[in-house]
Amino acid sequence: MNNKEKNIFEDYLSKCEANYQPLSPITFLKRTADTFPNKKAIIYENTTYTYDSFFKRCKKLASALVNIGVKKGTTVSILCPNTPPMLEAHYAIPMTKGVLNCLNIRLDAKTLSFIIDHSETKILIYDTEFEKIVMDIVGFSKNPLILICIEDIFSNNLKLENTIDYENFLNSGEENFNYKLPDDEWDAITLNYTSGTTGNPKGVIYHHRGAYLQAIGNHLAWNMQNHPVYLWTLPMFHCNGWCFPWTISIAMGTHVCIRKLDINKIFSLIIKHNISHLCGAPIVLNMISNLQNIKPVKFKNKIHIATAAAPPPSTVIKKIEDLGFEVTHLYGLTETYGPSVVNEWDPKWNNMNPSERSKIKARQGVKYQTLENLSVNDPNTLKPIPFDGKTIGEVMFKGNVVMKGYLKNSKATNEAFSGGWFHSGDLGVTHPDGYIELKDRSKDVIISGGENISSIELEEIISQNESVLEVAVVGKNDEKWGEVPCAFIKLKDNMKITEDDIIKFCYENMARFKVPKKIIFSDLPKTSTGKIQKFKLRDQIN
Repeated sequence: MNNKEKNIFEDYLSKCEANYQPLSPITFLKRTADTFPNKKAIIYENTTYTYDSFFKRCKKLASALVNIGVKKGTTVSILCPNTPPMLEAHYAIPMTKGVLNCLNIRLDAKTLSFIIDHSETKILIYDTEFEKIVMDIVGFSKNPLILICIEDIFSNNLKLENTIDYENFLNSGEENFNYKLPDDEWDAITLNYTSGTTGNPKGVIYHHRGAYLQAIGNHLAWNMQNHPVYLWTLPMFHCNGWCFPWTISIAMGTHVCIRKLDINKIFSLIIKHNISHLCGAPIVLNMISNLQNIKPVKFKNKIHIATAAAPPPSTVIKKIEDLGFEVTHLYGLTETYGPSVVNEWDPKWNNMNPSERSKIKARQGVKYQTLENLSVNDPNTLKPIPFDGKTIGEVMFKGNVVMKGYLKNSKATNEAFSGGWFHSGDLGVTHPDGYIELKDRSKDVIISGGENISSIELEEIISQNESVLEVAVVGKNDEKWGEVPCAFIKLKDNMKITEDDIIKFCYENMARFKVPKKIIFSDLPKTSTGKIQKFKLRDQIN
């Protein structure tokens, strides 16, 4: 065959408006609003929005944001619990071609102000619960901010100057706002900051195409039937709620919002609204399974609960399954739009005894349908390790549901993508059936209640105490949180300080959830080159 022959399939054929549209998850909301305008989209306390009203509110918010200057590439940050404005932000801000940055409500003001400055946030939408921390952010931040305040159950006694009321602002917009799809599906849609495991938090950039595909991937991987009733026990600031704000619109479902993880309220909402699906870290499962004075309930339908990170103990799985829940184990990272790996359940495993079944459930699993490649590779050769369930390698990803990169950090981006793979930093094995299982982390990150805590960050802060000579922080197994930080400290000569003194110092200098739960004063084991042997410390407490 002559290589110079013309490719007949390229002749006069090109993309046009009729045969090509950029992929964006904002299209999911329009479809459901057009199809089921009167269906309940959001339930929150005594407020209910239909899909028609939800869609119109998003368009009005988008219009109002455009009117004050939001355009392509403008960062709009939001500090808010799992209430309706968080859902509205997931559609309205992308409708403006701006970029949504959901802030972690558990972080301290200094860290939040770093994120706001680094992301060049122009507008900050916040809930009144966080008025005091916003006052501190304004004091720390280098850039002027337009502040939009959501009045909720908390009184606005501290009222910042020149704030704009959220509802008044939203209602200043046009409900028939003619929003546009992104110019390019590769355009940024959201920004999610990591927990700063190696210094300051890194800004992970998602694009419209990836968010679209991940939302579909959730639907497929979880085998979610249409018209689910989804309870928001997973923070929406975590990887955009694992992209479920968009997935639920695909499924034409109902969002049930909840401000806090109040376990009694969670259980009552499950019963009241016939919840079919919810997500969360293993601590959520622990909270449900350990709720006192409840009897096994025969729900109308099985309740699906998805959890990520380390799987809960088999005793917790048994308890929660006895209550009528079905557990699905997921795995992913901020850089992969949340979970993009699922423990795809084989029905034949149902016949195993509970202990064997829990071992299978402990595996992270196989790739989502929307992820191109998942592999445990030799970090040096990048070749897959043997499928023997024993040989350890690094978990790596490749595909459209991998981030664009880290904001303003080409060095970290290039390192993460070296060799054409995204390097997770997690170590694991591949079983003969192709399912992967995590075995360790290459970085000393402590996962507590679903939150990543940097041991390096904690060590840096604790070492600033004038009594501390050396410090090493490791994860201590905890029945409730999975892991909690434990600090080993060697004091300077002639220095006396108590465990309570160190903990008080930590409370004053870091977010509350990062504070070590245990302080041990001792010498620190080291290698011949002076490196602290953290594995010995972990063995000592676990």
